[in-house]
Amino acid sequence: MQHRIGIPLQAVDLAGTLLFAIEGATAAIAANLDMLGVMVLAFATALAGGIIRDVLIGAAPPQSLRDWRYAAMAFLGGAIVFSLHGFVVAIPRPVMIGLGATALSLFAVAGTEKALLYNMHPFIAMLMGTITGVGGGTVRDILLAQIPGVLRTDVYATAALAGSAVLIAGRKLRLSSSQAAVLGWRASRCAWSACGNTGICRDCSTSEICGTWLGTRPLLSHKTSVWQRISITKSDQE
Repeated sequence: MQHRIGIPLQAVDLAGTLLFAIEGATAAIAANLDMLGVMVLAFATALAGGIIRDVLIGAAPPQSLRDWRYAAMAFLGGAIVFSLHGFVVAIPRPVMIGLGATALSLFAVAGTEKALLYNMHPFIAMLMGTITGVGGGTVRDILLAQIPGVLRTDVYATAALAGSAVLIAGRKLRLSSSQAAVLGWRASRCAWSACGNTGICRDCSTSEICGTWLGTRPLLSHKTSVWQRISITKSDQE
């Protein structure tokens, strides 16, 4: 059964596709890949999460394969990075992190909204939003023979979950789709900013807690339980 995708949702999806393609192509340049490698990573990073989501919710064939604009956006992002790689490499890291956060937020919102459109349970829709946000980066890391960042240090999943949960809460409160999407986007951005993939938070105590719960930085060895780490953090503060 096919569901019609609204223009706002599609615009958000396409914007996230372009940003994630740029991020994937940048990772390919950093790994010294050739033009083909840059395009493959741009395509995979931009579209893998959405393809996985569509397959899981029964939207077959996936939207990004039925609509040529998704592939065009992915290859456009790869071409921009390949053609202007000297300029892209010179972009400050905080700016690149901001682009990644924006892409993640857009994809989490679009993925959750589409899952709800296909009558998924809100909890499953939240997971689908998370998969949409982290799927492309996971495939990118696998292609680069790296442990996926979502399983190691990054807070991709946490930020995506936050945005998806807030969007669903907004819909439950009978907000419009646009209002709920904006709230979800802002929540995902805030979660990323509070405990970004640098592992640096706004204050010391928050940093310790984020590092413990999100895996960004363990307080002690892996043999120490999470509850013990939290208790030690509180005692140190006192």
